[in-house]
Amino acid sequence: MTLRTVGLLLVVAMAIPLVLVVLYRLFPPPLTPLMALRTMGYEATPKLPSPKSWQYHWVPLERISPTLPRAVIAAEDTTFCTHAGFDREAFTRAWEKYQAGEPTRGGSTITQQAAKNAFLWPGRSAVRKAIETALTPVIELIWGKRRIMEIYLNIVEWAPGVYGAEAAAQHHFHKSAQALTPNESALLAAVLPSPRKWSASKPGPYVESRIGAITTRATQVSAACVK
Repeated sequence: MTLRTVGLLLVVAMAIPLVLVVLYRLFPPPLTPLMALRTMGYEATPKLPSPKSWQYHWVPLERISPTLPRAVIAAEDTTFCTHAGFDREAFTRAWEKYQAGEPTRGGSTITQQAAKNAFLWPGRSAVRKAIETALTPVIELIWGKRRIMEIYLNIVEWAPGVYGAEAAAQHHFHKSAQALTPNESALLAAVLPSPRKWSASKPGPYVESRIGAITTRATQVSAACVK
């Protein structure tokens, strides 16, 4: 493969997501790469089962309990409303833990996770991370905070094959996303790092241990940008 071909492929790889960023400003994503790859049997983590179908029910942000975005901000990205797509302090802390050999979830913001979930494939390759980093400021500019949160809550995985707040609320609690309580929202936020390993409806000791902190922090973080 020539250098010119590689360059052309990179241009195409960036152009498609950029077009979709503009479209998704107005329209819900019909599916995500992760949904498609999982149904075809692709697994970044081979030990985990691959669901052959998915549950995905888009709902506007106003039909999602306000306790859920608050809980997600508290658990995933406490400076979501004030940063421009990247949290340098969180990245620095994650890097220091990595260098010290401690477990880390990385320093990704909700905006970065929205970019990854909406447009990219699973995994930790340098190419995927580079595209995610390039898309993040574009998403901040074109979508804005409220739309970022709306898309993120609607496409993130909350159980094997269960995508989005509405499907998650029905799957775990047999109710609509609009009816979620603060505790249920905290449970959903607590499993986001590993939604196929942990369960919001059957929480283990680790998930249970996070609920109190998330619930408390959710009352303190700023969520004005998603109202």
